[in-house]
Amino acid sequence: MIAFLCGLIIQVDTGSCVVDVTGVGYLVAAATRTLAALPNPPEKARILIETVVREDAILLYGFVESAEREWFRLLTSVQGVGAKVALGILSTLSPGELVAALTTSDKASLTRAPGVGGRLAERILTELRDKAAKMPGGGGGIVIPARATPDGGIEADALMALAGLGFRRSEAVPVVGRLLAERGGEATLDSVLRDALKELAR
Repeated sequence: MIAFLCGLIIQVDTGSCVVDVTGVGYLVAAATRTLAALPNPPEKARILIETVVREDAILLYGFVESAEREWFRLLTSVQGVGAKVALGILSTLSPGELVAALTTSDKASLTRAPGVGGRLAERILTELRDKAAKMPGGGGGIVIPARATPDGGIEADALMALAGLGFRRSEAVPVVGRLLAERGGEATLDSVLRDALKELAR
């Protein structure tokens, strides 16, 4: 199995790149985020690799960050999510945005990815929701409160959850405060947290 490739980036196309390692060119499929992070050809780069062996081919999938490779492995564990769909999801959502989408059951964000319809998005949410917090960007297993505390602590609960997901309090406070002010008495923890995650994950 190939763990990584270190060589010259010879060519970058839509969905793939070619890496020259001591005269051998390896075709590596990758998400658009990974391809955008590569240097301009012909410059040297190190790409993490996930090798998939099939009866008719040996396929290489590349990642600049280990977090993306871990998410690729997790996503492809879901029935119906092949390598192409997983790369499409990673092209659309960063690891942090994936954690946010799964934690808040944001099906709409998942269906933005090519090849992900409503039914598949539901399956991804069902199978990966409980695993999201342990993944890169997941804040080490934060548990998000199910509802606001009796003393009206929606803001406190939302800030605690966002801190557990890795967001700094200084950046979370103004966003949560504004969302609460906009919603007034109609504010709920779920809606405030969902919209705050969308904004902070940009």
